[in-house]
Amino acid sequence: MSAHPVPKKLKEEVDEAVGMANENGGGGEDNDIDEQQEAMVALIEHRTKEVEHLRQRISYYKSQLEQAESRLNDSQSKLARLRCRDNVLSSKNSLDNGIKNVKVESGSTSPIHISESSSGSQPQSRPELLIPALKPKISQPIKSAEAGLKASITSGARASASVPSHSVSSGKLKEDKSHREQQGATEIQDKGTKRKFEQKEHEELIPLIRSCSSPCLIRCHTSSHISSQHKRKLRSLALCPVNDQLFVTSALDGVVNLWQIQARGSGASLLSTTDCVSPKQRRWPEDMAWHPQGNSLVSVYSADGGDSQISVLDLNKRQERARVTFLEEKPHVKGIINSISFMPWETTCFITGGSDHAVILWNEKDEANSWKPRALHRNLHSSAVMGVAGMQQKQIVLSAGADKRIIGFDLLAGRADFKHQIESKCMSVLPNPCDFNLFMVQTGAPERQLRLFDIRLRQTEIHAFGWKQESSESQSALINQAWSPDGFYITSGSADPMIHLFDIRFNARKPSQSVRAHQKRVFKAVWHYSLPLLISISSDLNIGLHKIA
Repeated sequence: MSAHPVPKKLKEEVDEAVGMANENGGGGEDNDIDEQQEAMVALIEHRTKEVEHLRQRISYYKSQLEQAESRLNDSQSKLARLRCRDNVLSSKNSLDNGIKNVKVESGSTSPIHISESSSGSQPQSRPELLIPALKPKISQPIKSAEAGLKASITSGARASASVPSHSVSSGKLKEDKSHREQQGATEIQDKGTKRKFEQKEHEELIPLIRSCSSPCLIRCHTSSHISSQHKRKLRSLALCPVNDQLFVTSALDGVVNLWQIQARGSGASLLSTTDCVSPKQRRWPEDMAWHPQGNSLVSVYSADGGDSQISVLDLNKRQERARVTFLEEKPHVKGIINSISFMPWETTCFITGGSDHAVILWNEKDEANSWKPRALHRNLHSSAVMGVAGMQQKQIVLSAGADKRIIGFDLLAGRADFKHQIESKCMSVLPNPCDFNLFMVQTGAPERQLRLFDIRLRQTEIHAFGWKQESSESQSALINQAWSPDGFYITSGSADPMIHLFDIRFNARKPSQSVRAHQKRVFKAVWHYSLPLLISISSDLNIGLHKIA
């Protein structure tokens, strides 16, 4: 007799087999008995494998639980240390208030604006590294479109006007003022950059993909629309990485508009308008990205006709004509430059991908608005590179092309880390903000436009989902996606006037929900960093502000 009791269900199956054997003649023929025994042996082997599989899953989820508990304890410890440090700093600041005032006044003309109203009394969710004269984390309307950008880095008149009447007046302070301002600005920028990288912590989201039979729905309370002030169709939308009240839009008219969010997302004010068309071909920016410090924008154009390929829009400059600088370097050899992306590393650099099959790395020089390009590869793709991005945990540059290839290039090794070929052309690539192993690729396959990949599994697709277009079957590369800050949701534009939302935990290939947001096609919808807000752009020339919960 076996040492382990036979499970009830398996015992019923054995009894049924024995009963069938008895019906075949009181014991049956030898062949029937052998067949029954073989069937039972196979059944037992199957059940054994099933038990082992369940034990492995239990072990896996136990390890995941231990890791989650460890991360929770670590976060609680960090919060306790931060609260303790905040109490100490608050006490110190109250004692050294006079010294603090002198330091703030001496740095009043720095491009980094420090607001007294935002210290201590209001918790800050993002680094206070801001464009001059734009007060952070408040919703007061500006007096005019130029008020947000009047401050200049070297403006002596503004410097004297910004110092209060009770400020300390000293010849030595005036002589050393410029040096201290520059040094102080550099120190604040360094701290802001370090905080930005420290805030990002890896989270395991991949095990949760397709884990739920129903999605977690997002409620869209109210939506408002404002005119984009563009004369032609919009092309790009991007949020400022250091000031969550600012965002920019660009369009086929070559204009880049800077906006400030008002009343916690109920509206937006236009701060500035800059003509950024290329000097020769009069091309509009194909794509644009914020500098990590938030004080400038980098845009890409075309390599045809010897035209300029990169422009830098310096938002600290007052005069419109002086804001835009076109770089002399022209590493792309032909066609449109489709994509630009700053890398999520401590070294400031960005990547461009173009129709000439090339992926170019641009490193920042010491001079202002100066960048040095270097080709990472020109032959790994056989067609246009449509999207580029960088992985957080390792210096790997992802590129997705119209040749249906996804390539991960190891920057340190100087070679391709992996190559993956799928059945449909690729139009963009977007890493998850929380799980550093997860990234998404947009493809041209109807109802399977979005694909999820784990970089550790190389060529294995984790999940695919998408939508069915009502207006046409053609897939547009101008329709882009965005991750939610928690990494669980993806928003996508559509050829229809809809914003599609996808919950990666939802075990289905269709959108978890769709929101009718505009009158014409939606190009992009981005998640706000700190407000419950979605911002969208559409070919109806409007900007949509959608409050969510």
